[in-house]
Amino acid sequence: MEERKGGVATLDPRELAKRHPAEVAEVLQELPEKEAVKLLRELYKLRAAADSLEEMDPDEAAELLEELPEREATAILSRMEPDDAADVLEELPRAEVDEILDRLREINPRKAEILKRLLEYPPDTAGGLMSPEFVALPADITCQEAIERLRRIAQEAENIYYTYVVDQEGRLLGVIALRDLVLSPPDTKLREIMLTDVVTLRPEMSAEEVAREFDKYGYLALPVVDKDGVLLGIVTVDDILDVITEEATEDMYKMANVPREERVDTPWYESLKMRLPWLYFNLFTAFIAASVPAAFESLISRIAVLAVFMPIIAGQGGNTGMQTVTIVTRGIALGEVPKGRGLWILIKEFFLGLLNGLAIGVTTGAVAYAWKRNPYLGLVVFLAMMGNMVIGSVTGALIPLTLRALRLDPALASSIFLTTFTDTLGFFLLLGLGYVFRGYL
Repeated sequence: MEERKGGVATLDPRELAKRHPAEVAEVLQELPEKEAVKLLRELYKLRAAADSLEEMDPDEAAELLEELPEREATAILSRMEPDDAADVLEELPRAEVDEILDRLREINPRKAEILKRLLEYPPDTAGGLMSPEFVALPADITCQEAIERLRRIAQEAENIYYTYVVDQEGRLLGVIALRDLVLSPPDTKLREIMLTDVVTLRPEMSAEEVAREFDKYGYLALPVVDKDGVLLGIVTVDDILDVITEEATEDMYKMANVPREERVDTPWYESLKMRLPWLYFNLFTAFIAASVPAAFESLISRIAVLAVFMPIIAGQGGNTGMQTVTIVTRGIALGEVPKGRGLWILIKEFFLGLLNGLAIGVTTGAVAYAWKRNPYLGLVVFLAMMGNMVIGSVTGALIPLTLRALRLDPALASSIFLTTFTDTLGFFLLLGLGYVFRGYL
């Protein structure tokens, strides 16, 4: 029976448990916290809570688990896939994590040990993303024997996209696609059909590097091995899709100077606390730009027409720079900008800015001349527009490249720095040239 609580349509827990976990996760996310916790406890009794929490953002899942009795929270975590459970534990205080692992050792020692190992890796690395539940078989058994083993251990593996072949020390020897295993003659040894040229990940690889490997090769899963080649786990494509979405969202938020923690349903006072510091920083940079017209106040009072072109020139410089910032930031994120290629990019953007500046500058200068019938005004506007578009292009490339060199996210506040440069220097170029040609304007 369907009810409506808090403006959100919910179902009886027994009916809800029959739905796809992703749908249940949406319901939990839409409910007020107290009602979500109450529903989660009912789903726990129906053994449907773990699958639903796996579909939620780890931070939101952790908030709900913190409100549950310790016994129930531990039991739910024990039923979750290890990589998802580790992501949730990463969001909890360290003392609470230790308590959960201690309780988990009492009911599932193996799961507790697996989670402890996963928590040793940062969450944004291959080690933090990997699942230790994979299928690894020796090289000298037959395909028939391998299929029989797969049937016995199928429930223990997160996904069986591939069968990994290892030696006695657990070192990765090769990989076999499930299709090749099923279609090969039953008495064929795994050694004869395995692919030995295996694409592998190192546990310390960043999530962005892992995403690039999946994009490059198109596999459904990739193995993670240590420096000795021992198979530690696998990263599956569904895990990396979450990372790609999260990274894209984070970059978008950073370029707009919005905190990534904020959501549409974030309380207004929390949103205010997160946004206000950036707005103050924007205000500070705006005062820097405004100081230039202030320095030329007497010139503007005598030649007021210059004030008309100030926002046009500053705006075009900013637009040009944002095009470059977007392209370069995306290139860095996708690994298309290796170290040492920065100078080539800067030269390219300089010439692009020059050519675009010539085209837009001629048009704007012609408008200025046609309006006031003053060739010197047209020349000043032309030179200022061309110069600021060159500045926008070069600065748009220089900002993300510099941030990367400083080991910072290239998307970090790029728009603030860019606008500061193009507004300040655009105003200075126009008014400085106006001052030089003041006798002719």
